[in-house]
Amino acid sequence: MDLTWTAEELAFRDEVREFVKTQIPEDMRAKTFAHQRASREDYIRWHKILANRGWGAPNWPKEYGGTGWTSLQKMIFEVETFKGGAPRMLPFGLSMIGPVLMKFGNQAQKDYYLPRIINMDDWWCQGYSEPGSGSDLASLKTKAEIVGNEFVINGQKTWTTLAHHADWMFCLVRTDPGAKAQRGISMVLIDLRQPGVNVRPIKTLDSGAEVNEVWLENVKAPLENLVGELNGGWTYAKYLLGHERTGIAGLGYCYRELAILKSLAERTTSRGESLGMDPRVRDNINRVEASVRALEMLLLRVAADSSSAEPGPKASILKIRGSEIQQDLARLQMQIAGADAWPYDPDWMFAESSFHGPSPDFSPAAAAAYFDTRKTTIYGGSTEVQKGIIAKHIIGV
Repeated sequence: MDLTWTAEELAFRDEVREFVKTQIPEDMRAKTFAHQRASREDYIRWHKILANRGWGAPNWPKEYGGTGWTSLQKMIFEVETFKGGAPRMLPFGLSMIGPVLMKFGNQAQKDYYLPRIINMDDWWCQGYSEPGSGSDLASLKTKAEIVGNEFVINGQKTWTTLAHHADWMFCLVRTDPGAKAQRGISMVLIDLRQPGVNVRPIKTLDSGAEVNEVWLENVKAPLENLVGELNGGWTYAKYLLGHERTGIAGLGYCYRELAILKSLAERTTSRGESLGMDPRVRDNINRVEASVRALEMLLLRVAADSSSAEPGPKASILKIRGSEIQQDLARLQMQIAGADAWPYDPDWMFAESSFHGPSPDFSPAAAAAYFDTRKTTIYGGSTEVQKGIIAKHIIGV
C-alpha cells in the first residue's frame, strides 16, 4: 500500500484545517479541550455550520446531498475536525439510519428524511438494546402490532444515547413472535414527540445522563414508517452496526486526546520539574502514540481498499482497537494529572447555557473522561462479541 499523500489530498487537508481554524466557535472549542460536554444547541450549531459549507454529510454520496468524498478525504476530515476541537458529528442520522435508508428505504423516506438529517432538522436516536437484550440483540421483546394502517408499539429500550434530545428513533421491534428470533424483527421509524413515550435518564459514572431508558406504551407509527420489508429488520440492523463500529475507532478523537495527554505531561510539578521528563511517563506516552499511529495505518488500509463497500470484519477489528486505545489515553491522562484528576464539578461539566472556562491550573476533568470511556469496549457490540465476529468471518469458526 502506498502511504504517500497526493498533492490533491494535501490541499484538501489544508482546506479543512483552515476551515476548522476559522469556523469552529471558540466557546465550543474551549469546551471540547476541557472535556466539557457539548449541549444540544452546540451539536445543532456545529452541524448547521457544516451544512452551510456543503459538508453536512461527509460520508454520503452526492446524489443524496453528501460530499461524495473519497474514503481518504473522509478520514482527513474526521481527524482534522477532532484535532481542531470540534464536537463529534452525531452518528445516529449520518452514519446509522441514513445509510440504511439509502440502501433499503423507499423513495418517499429518502426524499423526506435524508435532507432533514443533513440540516439537523431531526435528531435521531437508536432503539436497539433492551434489558436482557444487548449483545444478544435477537432476543429483543419490544412488540409492534399492526392495527389498521399503523403499528402500535409497546416495550422498553435502554442505553439509548442522547434520547433525551431526540425527535425520532429508528427502532427494532418484534412483529412476528412465532418466527425464529432473527426473522421476526422489523425496523420502524418512531416519532418520539407523542404520548406514550417516556424517556428516563440513566446516571453514569461521570455524573452525566448521556444514556437513557425509553418506555414505549401504545406508541403509534404509520405503516409507511416501516424500513424495507416486514420481518426483514435483522438484515438492516447488521448493516447499520457495521457502519457504527467503523466510526467507533475514533482516530481523530485519539489524536486529540493524545495532544491533551502531552499537554498534561508538560506541566511543571511543585518541584519545578516536568512530568514529561520522567522516563516512565515518556515510555507510556510513546507506547500509546505508537498505538494511535498503528490504528491510523489500519484505517488507511481500510480506506484505500476499494474492493468492497461493506466494512465486514474489519469494522470489528477497528472497533476493538479504537475503543481500547481511547481507554488507554484516558487512563494515562488521569494518572499524569494525579490528585488534580479527581475533583470536578458536574454542573460545570454539563453546563447547557454558557461556557465558564477553567482556571489555568484546572486539569481537564481527567477522572470524568476516564469514567466516560469505560463504556467504549461495550457499546456498539462488546469486545467479546467483536472477537466472535472476527473469528467467524476470517477463521471460519
